[in-house]
Amino acid sequence: MSSPTTPTETIVLGGGCFWCTEAVFDRVQGVVDVESGYSNGQVSNPSYEQVCTGRTGVAEVVRVAFDPAQISLHEILEIFFVVHDPTTLNRQGNDVGTQYRSGIYYTNEAQKQVAQDVIREIGESRTYSAPIVTELAPLANYSTAEAYHQDYFLNNPNQGYCAFVVGPKVEKFQKTFAARVKA
Repeated sequence: MSSPTTPTETIVLGGGCFWCTEAVFDRVQGVVDVESGYSNGQVSNPSYEQVCTGRTGVAEVVRVAFDPAQISLHEILEIFFVVHDPTTLNRQGNDVGTQYRSGIYYTNEAQKQVAQDVIREIGESRTYSAPIVTELAPLANYSTAEAYHQDYFLNNPNQGYCAFVVGPKVEKFQKTFAARVKA
């Protein structure tokens, strides 16, 4: 775990439902904080109900703060691309709408470059049979989601969506990146 004097870096990721993405990154060694939120739409500080209409242009995202001495942005993005489907436009599984789009929202040019490199590497590896449609854009209009969305999987592991959608993504992360799971 990082100390208060250890500098952290932050990246904002949209991987469909933020409950899934948050649950995975909460378990990543080197990640010091994960917050569910909304970004990159036309509405500032939207409510969950507004986002669910699909008319705000806002994406469900997580803000991932990590210690770059323990894990690189490149590694964070490798995990991101394994635990969601970056080839489906505006959807993840049965979650459909622009709010569920795949996105990387950067705060500086170095992050943009790393994201471009990872996207290129994954495309060249032919990991997916379809092209990657992940949106790569500067972070805009970020706001924190309502309190009940924070640590949702941790607080509601037996809820239906958590058991059947979030849980398998967490398991996939834990199997694929066993060396990266927090102790």
